[in-house]
Amino acid sequence: MRVVIVGASRFGQATAKELLESGHEVVLVDENPERLKSARETLDCGMVQGDGCLPTVQRDAFGDHADALVALTNADDVNVLAAAVGRSVGFPRVVPQIARPELLSVCQELGLSDLITPHATVARSIVRVLEDGADAALDLRYYKGVQVLGYKIGKRCHGWTVADFELPEKARIIGIARGENEEEFVFDIEELCEGDRLIIVAAPKAHEKLDAIFAEPPEPAENGLAERG
Repeated sequence: MRVVIVGASRFGQATAKELLESGHEVVLVDENPERLKSARETLDCGMVQGDGCLPTVQRDAFGDHADALVALTNADDVNVLAAAVGRSVGFPRVVPQIARPELLSVCQELGLSDLITPHATVARSIVRVLEDGADAALDLRYYKGVQVLGYKIGKRCHGWTVADFELPEKARIIGIARGENEEEFVFDIEELCEGDRLIIVAAPKAHEKLDAIFAEPPEPAENGLAERG
C-alpha cells in the first residue's frame, strides 16, 4: 500500500514510521523544510515540500498511484481542505484528522466518512479500560508523542502506594480504577489492592520498563518445589 501523509507533525511522523515498519510505502508532505529535514533523520520514505492542500503538490506526491491520503496537520481546517482536494485529485481513500467536534458535521456534508478523531478515541479508550478491566486495554502509543497504558495490580503490589513505584522518568500515574463496575477514576487511594488498575501516561519507549515493573512472578509449582527445565 502507498500512503501519502500531509503533515510532518509528531503524529504524522509516528504514523509514517508505523506504516514503513509494516512494509508500506510512504510519502510525507509538509511545507516546512525544517520538519522534513528532521523527518529524514529517522524515516526512509518519500518527501515532498509544499502546501499539502494544493492539487499540484498532491499530484506530485500521488505519482503514478497512491492508495490513500491521510491529513495529520495540527489544523483541522487544513486537514479537511487537504482531504477534499485529495478526493478531487483521485486518491481512493482520504482520512483527515479532526479534533474539533463542530467540524464533524462539515465532514459528513462533504462525504468524508473516514475520520481520525483523537480526543474521542482517547475518551473511548479510557472508558474501555475501566469497563473491561483488561491489563493493558488502553494503548494509544504515539498519540502526540505519548502513550496511555493501563496496568492491573497483582499480588506482589497489594498494599503498595503510588509512591512505591519507581517509574521511568517520563511516566506519570494519572488515575486509578477500582471495582468491576467503576466508571470513574479514583484519585484519593492510600493503599492499592490486587485488581486495581493504574492508568499511566508515558513516553513512547517507556512501555518495556513499565511492563517489567508490573510483571508478576510465576506461580510456584503445586508441590512447593521449583520446576526444573
